[in-house]
Amino acid sequence: MIKLSSSFGRLHRLALATVVIAGSAAFTHQAAAQALSYAAVPQDAGAPFAADEEAGVAADEGATVSEQFKRTIVNYPTREAAGTVIVDTANTYLYYVLGQNRAIRYGVGVGREGFTWAGVQTITRKSEWPDWHPPAEMIARQPYLPRFMAGGPGNPLGARAMYLGSSVYRIHGTNDPSTIGKFVSSGCIRLTNDDVADLFNRVSVGSKVVVLPKSDRRFEANAKPARSAATGSAVLGRQAMNISTSSLH
Repeated sequence: MIKLSSSFGRLHRLALATVVIAGSAAFTHQAAAQALSYAAVPQDAGAPFAADEEAGVAADEGATVSEQFKRTIVNYPTREAAGTVIVDTANTYLYYVLGQNRAIRYGVGVGREGFTWAGVQTITRKSEWPDWHPPAEMIARQPYLPRFMAGGPGNPLGARAMYLGSSVYRIHGTNDPSTIGKFVSSGCIRLTNDDVADLFNRVSVGSKVVVLPKSDRRFEANAKPARSAATGSAVLGRQAMNISTSSLH
C-alpha cells in the first residue's frame, strides 16, 4: 500500500509539472508577441505574413516572370505627357510614358476582386527598401500581422516604394515574382524588384499616376513592342530572404 501511494504521488507531481510547463510556454508566446507589437498568430491562420486570400502560400523567389510581362519598350499612343505613369489594371501592365507615342511597359500585380481602384494621383514620396506599416484595414482582416516591419529583402514592399498622394496605395516591389500579372493585392501595384528600381529611377516626386479601371481594356490593343528596354539588375545589394507575402499589397 505504501509503494502504491508513493507511485501515485510521483505520477501526480509529474502531471502537474507538465501542465505548468505548457502554461508557461503559452504565456511566453503571448508575451513575446505583445513585446514585438503584433498579435499572436492563431493556430489556423497560416503563415505569419501571408495575405488574406492566400494564407500559408510561401513566396516563390525563384519564379520567373512570363515573357509577356517582362519590361520592354512599346508603341503607346497617349495624350499624357512624357514622365506620366499609367496603370492598365485590366491587363496588369504599367506604362511609363516616354513621349512620341512610346512607353516602357512593365508587368505588374494589381488589386484582387473587391480591391481594385481607379483615379489620378501624384507620387508624394519615394523610399528605398521601405519600412512597412500595415494599414488599419489590413490589420483588421489579419490581426496577426506585425504593426511594423523594417525595410529589407524580406519586407513585402520589396526594394522600392512610391507613395501615391495621401492614400494608402503604393507602387512597390515584391520578392515573389510569381504574383506579376495577377490580381493579388489589397490595392497596391507591385513590380519585380528589378523593375521597380528601374521605374523608381525614372519618376520624381510630383509625377502623375493614372490608374485605369479594371473594366477599361482599350489601351492594350494599342501597345505594340518596339524594342527591349534595358533589363540589367538595378537592385540586388542584399541576398533575398525567404519570408514574404504573395498578396499583401
